[in-house]
Amino acid sequence: MAEALEPFGVGSLPGAHPFLLPLALVALACALDRLVGDPRWCPHPVVVMGWAIGRLRRPAEAWAGDRPWALRLAGGLITVALLGASGLAGWGLERLALYSWRGLAGGASRWLGAGLLVVGLASSLAGRSLEQAVTAVLEALEPAARPAAAPDLGEARRRLAWIVGRDSGALDAAGILRALAETASENGVDGLFAPLFWMLVGAGLWAAGGWGLPGPLALAWGFKAASTLDSMLGYRRGRLTWLGTAGARLDDLLVWLPCRLTALSLPLAVGRPWLGPALLHAACRDGRADPSPNAGVSQAAYAHLVGVQLGGVNHYGGIQRIKPLLAAGQPQPDREAVQRMLALNRRLVLLWLLGTWLLLGTAAFITKALS
Repeated sequence: MAEALEPFGVGSLPGAHPFLLPLALVALACALDRLVGDPRWCPHPVVVMGWAIGRLRRPAEAWAGDRPWALRLAGGLITVALLGASGLAGWGLERLALYSWRGLAGGASRWLGAGLLVVGLASSLAGRSLEQAVTAVLEALEPAARPAAAPDLGEARRRLAWIVGRDSGALDAAGILRALAETASENGVDGLFAPLFWMLVGAGLWAAGGWGLPGPLALAWGFKAASTLDSMLGYRRGRLTWLGTAGARLDDLLVWLPCRLTALSLPLAVGRPWLGPALLHAACRDGRADPSPNAGVSQAAYAHLVGVQLGGVNHYGGIQRIKPLLAAGQPQPDREAVQRMLALNRRLVLLWLLGTWLLLGTAAFITKALS
């Protein structure tokens, strides 16, 4: 395997193990996301993707008008353009990192590409930012400095509105806590484990010797493009009913497997891995009634493991929608349940990295033994 890296000089690094190098990049990105999250002063790739979608949407709608077939075609072209541009940008940064390792730049500049690659990977993860946003709402409900003080529902609702799509202006404390639990569970998959999954797939391609293929950043930014399309255009109202179809369907497809792997592996985070198949079955059973193929499954997995009931009546733009009950019969989520969900996310990231390291290490050992 080391010989396959020689065109990039990677195999010549002191003590380098080819299957560990791409995984080390992903692990460093997870650590960076855990330490700093998404600083507001730093330009974020998702902001660029959002700007591009806005610029493409206007002429697309002007051309398509109210014709469903034309809106679907325009949405498909926007999806292809954004996904291709994002993936190519990630692939280009990967080429820069690999050529830096080859030593073309020399000195500290040799590691500049690798540093940019780690920063780019970290920008695809939303673990710390999700935790900060959820914690900010919890602090408004129960100020840390004055734990006995009455909840500031107005401030909690205002902060909640930044991270959920439902109407939050009339929610009581119980409704806010349920919204937080559903957000921590659903976005734990969408914003953390789904992009991490695609990073690890890219790391696996490189570990297998495919250093010329799209790697962890190209796949991660491609996924974030689909996710951003879904969040901006994936609504069932007006022209977006057709314009956002391609992006929403692609996002559903890319999240499908990571969502179910998360449900299967969640019990590892509490030291009970044998519960994985049963939890996956329960999550898929409860989540089947949700309009989304993934949101209900991810929420149900956390609900069953933590022991709370999620789902029920929500309002979106003043319109009532009844979501299926998940883990029906369990208590309503409280502050501790939300914090447990956040803790599960932190532990499971480490376990996914460890599991991938064992998988790649075993594959490398078997390949070497057979060669």
